[in-house]
Amino acid sequence: MRANRPRHGRGTTAEGRRRRTARGAGGGAAPGTARGVGAPAAPAAVGAALAVLAALGAMAVPGPPAHADTAEAVAARMDRYAERYVADTGLPGAAVAVTRGEEVVLTAGYGRAADGTELTADTPMRVASLSKSFTALAVMQLVEAGEVDLDQPVRRYLPEFRIADPRGADITVRQLLDQTSGMSDRTFPEATSPQPDTLREAVARLRAVELEADPGTDWNYHNPNYHVAARLVEVVSGLEFDAYMEREVFAPAGMDDTVAAPSTGAPVPGLAEGFIRAYGTSVAVPEPDQFAVGSGGIVSTAEDMAEWMVVQNSGGRASTGERLLSAEGIAETHTASANEGRSALGWMRRTPEAGDHTRLPQVWHGGMLSTYSSYQFLVPETGYGVAVLFNSGMTLTEEDTARLADGLLALAEGRTPPEGGSTLWRTDAVFGVLTAVVAALGVRGTLRGGTWAARRLRRPRWRAFVRLLPYLVPPGLLAVFQPLADTVMGGRDASWLTRFYAVPAELLFLATAALACAAVVVARVTALAGGARTPDRG
Repeated sequence: MRANRPRHGRGTTAEGRRRRTARGAGGGAAPGTARGVGAPAAPAAVGAALAVLAALGAMAVPGPPAHADTAEAVAARMDRYAERYVADTGLPGAAVAVTRGEEVVLTAGYGRAADGTELTADTPMRVASLSKSFTALAVMQLVEAGEVDLDQPVRRYLPEFRIADPRGADITVRQLLDQTSGMSDRTFPEATSPQPDTLREAVARLRAVELEADPGTDWNYHNPNYHVAARLVEVVSGLEFDAYMEREVFAPAGMDDTVAAPSTGAPVPGLAEGFIRAYGTSVAVPEPDQFAVGSGGIVSTAEDMAEWMVVQNSGGRASTGERLLSAEGIAETHTASANEGRSALGWMRRTPEAGDHTRLPQVWHGGMLSTYSSYQFLVPETGYGVAVLFNSGMTLTEEDTARLADGLLALAEGRTPPEGGSTLWRTDAVFGVLTAVVAALGVRGTLRGGTWAARRLRRPRWRAFVRLLPYLVPPGLLAVFQPLADTVMGGRDASWLTRFYAVPAELLFLATAALACAAVVVARVTALAGGARTPDRG
């Protein structure tokens, strides 16, 4: 299955860690070599004349440059770029896979895992919402087997799927996969609700749900759509979801090290903790545990993601020779059916725009957890596929996964890639300094509460309280932080811990400011109420 393509990690030499090169790259004559090497020998005089002409020609006509774009040269440049990118951005680790059609161009790992080992192309990584494209393929397999129709109501195949809103009876299988079911985080905050243990429980907890929109009208990114789709796979196939994925998807695709975990924090053999990034450093922390079957639970490697790209860009046929889906079925999952032409089945669509770096239409999906992140895209017109996996999580100021993936594609297409580098540490440094200053001012203001009150005892009390009003702003902002963050994030639900892991420096600053201001207000109001007459010694 993989013997003809040995794995290359980063554990030995630069050559050994580096690349998969395109098959057949060595076909044809080598640069600067005559094609008639096997022809009969010419007479000596003719041979001598040809030798002289060849020598003169060599002086007059420059040979191909040393950096000729062979598949190996391109793969080597990609490898150097990815290694430099990880170093320049301060990422703890990354793994990449680049394919073209059936060819694996590059798989490699860079940096380190949380257990201190070098990260390789075989290191397990949580792929987060890239899992949705796998679930969509599983559903399409049942469609091609004649057991499911995309445009029939879900309840036809999954009678247990019942929600409070009567419009739920009209939700189709397609609308689950393209996220237009009408369910949303606004009407069901699934991340902060009690978490289920099984897909049956995940579907049952939707019984009280009301729809935000009529099915098929609005696009809302909502993980329970894929919990329901995964449960449909279980019921129709008669197999547990993880067993189905192993038998019908991972094994035939040659994805030997890929598993469907039940939650984002579930332990997986060989999987180390991921990192959050704060104040210019990376800190290993456990991933907040959230139910993720069908929506975000898959754990894979760069090697296996290369196999997945091959399936997608080869019309459903894996490098093992197994066919997972017909070419038409693959095309169906890549075809936009919602969100103004941007949402397909388990995938998204991106088209070139003015000033955009995208040269050709792409089929893509991203994945974000607190301690892992990922990105995959396909370029149907050229056959390229790129997958990038990070063992660090989301931030609101960086899009490193997409930028690294775009850089690898740029090199493959002969373009200049975007430079690496991160501004995250600068942002965190600013907030770090502000946090220290606010904390110091809070201590000073609290200790001098009596002095402040004594100066205002002979004035109207209402003036003193008016002067305290600005101090209520930071506590107020902290109080409304969660609903405000939900709005900024398009209505997406998340826990306090998830928010903190995404913006630790910013949230710590806000919490420190809120606490400092609250302490100052309490000290001053207490002093006013006590009728302090003389300045204290603070």
